Amino acid sequence: MTTRLIEPGDAAALADAVQRSRGYLAPWEPVRPDRYFTVDGQRESIADSLARYEAGAMLPHVILDETGTVVGRINLNNIVRGPFQSASVGYWLAEYATGRGLATAAVADLASLAFGEQGLHRLEAGTIPANTRSQAVLRRNGFVRFGYAPRYLAIAGRWTDHILFQLLADD
Repeated sequence: MTTRLIEPGDAAALADAVQRSRGYLAPWEPVRPDRYFTVDGQRESIADSLARYEAGAMLPHVILDETGTVVGRINLNNIVRGPFQSASVGYWLAEYATGRGLATAAVADLASLAFGEQGLHRLEAGTIPANTRSQAVLRRNGFVRFGYAPRYLAIAGRWTDHILFQLLADD
């Protein structure tokens, strides 16, 4: 596995990853307060994610490299049950860990968990149109484009359009 459930002890490794990749991630992420890039900020983020996990609304994982080092995060967000059985996928990878297939493997891991033990029917992911690398990761995992959302999310300090992708359990 390239991912595992996030743990409170991951705060230092995640803080190091976001600090070292701050400029690299900035065009693809919401504007973050300076505290986010600290160990304490990562502890708070982890605690919030684990609380949402306990409530059944999220599946927060870390992405691991070949040595087992934490190099990013991937989440099933906004898990909705009932007739929808759906979640959105979000992920980031430290700049120094790119180009090795880790994001592709992490998406595959989480899709397997989503459609297996989580019993979901559908996964959704969105990317900024310029983020062709993330689009390639999604396509390699069988995601297909299904829409375009103008001014969908506030990324890098402005409302940005997103290309929407989905993967169904029976695809």
